[in-house]
Amino acid sequence: MAIWVDENTTVVVQGLTGTQGRFYGLMNRDYGTKVVAGTNPRKAGTDVDGIPIFATVKEAVEATGANTSFVIVPAQFAADSVLEAAAGGVRLIVCVTEHIPAHDQALMYNRLKQDYPNVRLLGPNCAGILSPGKANIGFTPTAVSKPGGPVGVVSRSGTLAYQALYELSASGIGQTTCVGIGGDPVPGTSFIDVLAAFEQDPETKAIVMIGEIGGSAEEEAAEFIKDNVTKPVVAYIAGVTAPPGKKMGHAGAIVSGGKGTAQAKMDALAAVGAKVAQNPTEIGDLVKQALAELG
Repeated sequence: MAIWVDENTTVVVQGLTGTQGRFYGLMNRDYGTKVVAGTNPRKAGTDVDGIPIFATVKEAVEATGANTSFVIVPAQFAADSVLEAAAGGVRLIVCVTEHIPAHDQALMYNRLKQDYPNVRLLGPNCAGILSPGKANIGFTPTAVSKPGGPVGVVSRSGTLAYQALYELSASGIGQTTCVGIGGDPVPGTSFIDVLAAFEQDPETKAIVMIGEIGGSAEEEAAEFIKDNVTKPVVAYIAGVTAPPGKKMGHAGAIVSGGKGTAQAKMDALAAVGAKVAQNPTEIGDLVKQALAELG
């Protein structure tokens, strides 16, 4: 069983009429995802390769029954687009947009929690979510995935999620869902949220968790794993050689004041029983070991 998206998910793409929105929206549709609408208030009534364009998410939801939004718009419009999607009636919002100001992210996050507590946001600045063989929303390359489970993947980094999928598939291990939570300072969904969902999913037998330097999300996840996760966890933390005080790629990937180091995160995860990979190429073998130990 996949978490959050599957073959019944219906998607409205906010940004479908743009170059990137069209490319990824149609790529997702061609994979089999039910992309049923797009939005652009200036192009309502037109279509993109047969997908109807509506002025607002609310109109798209009313006309098509879309239950998920894929936000792929420029940074200056992203926060408003996310809130429009929530107000429009979707239950899941996948925002891949990067470079949203942290202030906008904080306002967006708090508005969602206050006014739309039942709406889940993935991102911003995430690769999206892929349930192999069922649905893909975002950038994740489906060619490196393998349908059928039994492993769930959650990652702050898109690129490392892709490698994890490749390592698992090369080892003959399928995936239930791969969730990108993004590398920005104010993610809509945390490691803990995804770990809890995988723990409840009967078809997910093991979990791959990929973190990176900066913040305390991985340490918090370790505490959650200790008390709430019964399934084996294989972890990899990027940034072992990152210099303190220098941002490394993602806005949230920065070691400051001795906190947020890769080693501290690795130690915290190892202390609660996770198998910690020293490099991404070990993920497949460690998952194989974990599954073999389950019997």
